[in-house]
Amino acid sequence: MRKPPPASPTDGSQVHHLTEHLFRHEAGRLVSILTGIFGIHRLQLAEDVVQEALARALQTWPFYGIPANPAAWLMQTARHLALDIIRRESSFIEKQPRIIEFIEQRMAEDTSTSEPRFDEEIKDDRLRLMFACCHPVLPQEAQTALALKVLCGFSPLEIAHAFLTSEAAVAKRLTRARQRLQEENVVFEIPSGVELPSRLDAVLQIIYLLFNEGYKASSGDCLIREELCTEAIRLATLLAEHPAGNQPRTHALLALMLLNGARLAARLDEAGQILRLNEQDRRRWDAEMIQRGVLHLGHSARGDQASEYHLQAAIAACHSLAPDAASTDWPRILRLYDHLLQLNNSPVIALNRAVALARVNGPEQGIAAVESILDRQPLDSYHLFHAVLGELEAQRQEFQSAVTHLRQALQLAQMASERMLLSQRIRDMEEQLT
Repeated sequence: MRKPPPASPTDGSQVHHLTEHLFRHEAGRLVSILTGIFGIHRLQLAEDVVQEALARALQTWPFYGIPANPAAWLMQTARHLALDIIRRESSFIEKQPRIIEFIEQRMAEDTSTSEPRFDEEIKDDRLRLMFACCHPVLPQEAQTALALKVLCGFSPLEIAHAFLTSEAAVAKRLTRARQRLQEENVVFEIPSGVELPSRLDAVLQIIYLLFNEGYKASSGDCLIREELCTEAIRLATLLAEHPAGNQPRTHALLALMLLNGARLAARLDEAGQILRLNEQDRRRWDAEMIQRGVLHLGHSARGDQASEYHLQAAIAACHSLAPDAASTDWPRILRLYDHLLQLNNSPVIALNRAVALARVNGPEQGIAAVESILDRQPLDSYHLFHAVLGELEAQRQEFQSAVTHLRQALQLAQMASERMLLSQRIRDMEEQLT
């Protein structure tokens, strides 16, 4: 094979950002390909090979430059690492020619694009492995954690934030999930017939958590990771186009993500600071995405049951369709949260309902609703819990109490943009005390 011309040395920060981008976009696809070759019982092997390829990119690209096709470079490196493993393991000797031929075929594909391929079953690599991770031998939380780690490049810390649990608990959950897949000798395949719809709920949850991490990152320098939101919308669109995924709740989730995603460009100011909903320039909202969201919300109404995604999409529509903040239909939003709590008595949903209640009936009732949340322990380490209490106290002119809550929120906040907003709000409250 002819070697590509050498590239020029590259700034380390540029390499870091590119590899992070590729990790989110390419790691899941590479793991999917390798898992299809080795079997899902060797999932850890596939993950390790891809991780090593990315590590080598971080080591070599700053000195030799970023290759012309970084995704192809990663594929080729992963290919060589995989072949080394095959040659070392006697159990693969008989399969070696077929495996090498398969990898060579995949290497020949254009790695810069990934077109959806639907026939009778889901052909998209990412969705295929997503359904495989959602095998019923695993508990649902383990299914979601494994898919987020393997397919979406989430760290255990990011998954912990999504589940409001500890990083150590997530690490144990991931280890047990991989062991269970190996013990049960799960076959890497797309389920068909009645088995496919039964796994749909877990797949939808994964896509939703992927979008949420993009809409509001749990760690890192950037509050918004637009590429994660785009990937989640792409996956949901692929799913909605497939007969097995063309279900009302799929369209409801897609509507929710489109309606929220339409506001991404307006969520930060030029300095990267957070703009709250009432501060955003609604002219910057993506009208086309809002229209698509409303269209899918209409498609979601075909069924006779309302899922959590239906209710959340309806709440998002109330915000997205209001011409200005003053026109927001808060009574309707409150009613929707009441229904949502009947489906999922989550403390986070109860906290959001308290905000809506305060908008309708005043901050005192909002604070009372927060204090009445039954399972408040997971919220103690949730910075938005203390931020909400601080804002409600400020609304009733209790500025000292507001400062106390906002300082607690500041201690817990991870993102620089959130810390800047909280610091500014604390200064605003302290000015009220002087």
